[in-house]
Amino acid sequence: KRRGRFSFQTITGAAVCTDSAARRRQEATRMGNWKKQMEYVVGVDFGSDSVRAVIVRASDGQVAAEAAAAYPRWAQGLYCDPGIRQFRQHPQDYLEALCACVTEACAAAGETVSSRIAALSIDTTGSTPCPVDRAGTPLALLPGFEENPNAMFHLWKDHTAGTEAAEITACFSAGTPDYTVYQGPYSSEWYWAKILHTIRQDPAVRAVAYTWVEHCDWMANLLAGRTRPELAYRCALSLIHISEPTRLA
Repeated sequence: KRRGRFSFQTITGAAVCTDSAARRRQEATRMGNWKKQMEYVVGVDFGSDSVRAVIVRASDGQVAAEAAAAYPRWAQGLYCDPGIRQFRQHPQDYLEALCACVTEACAAAGETVSSRIAALSIDTTGSTPCPVDRAGTPLALLPGFEENPNAMFHLWKDHTAGTEAAEITACFSAGTPDYTVYQGPYSSEWYWAKILHTIRQDPAVRAVAYTWVEHCDWMANLLAGRTRPELAYRCALSLIHISEPTRLA
């Protein structure tokens, strides 16, 4: 049956337009869907000892390749003192390990897959904050702070801020409402306790640090070119649960 410019025929009960322009649109839609089905994403997990990368097909999660790389300075035990529960990681460790494992994974996946990578996602430990300057650069990457553990990322299991955590807990529970009822005592593993401890211990870091950022936020914003603190995105978990517990009220 013909109607104007369009002709229709029934195939398995469905009407299909055979107009040439419509066919081109349909073909473009099919090609677009095919391209989406053939896109890949990279998942990057920054752990306590190493970073791992996995390349998966976005349409069904099929793994194309994976790789891992250890943090070179951390592997040597640098900047840590288990006796006082100090565990610090150099930002250069994250950058070098990230490049190494993603490069290895892409090589294993092959050019056809790696050329179709559409996105990269990041997962890190937390709370793992670091002092940064006005440009959002970790202080440990600046001259004069390269070997200063206080200028590095304070790993989640760094418990040097026990005294400060107790002070914060006392402050949160002193008034009405008692904010500790929402999540319990403030932990020495968390953002504000670590900051308070470090700026008390290290006047040089306190003088230069513009603000502090979580590892997850620094990595994501670094890759996106948004390291300046006023422009940087902050993840909801670190902002609400770790950084600003009073918002839970």
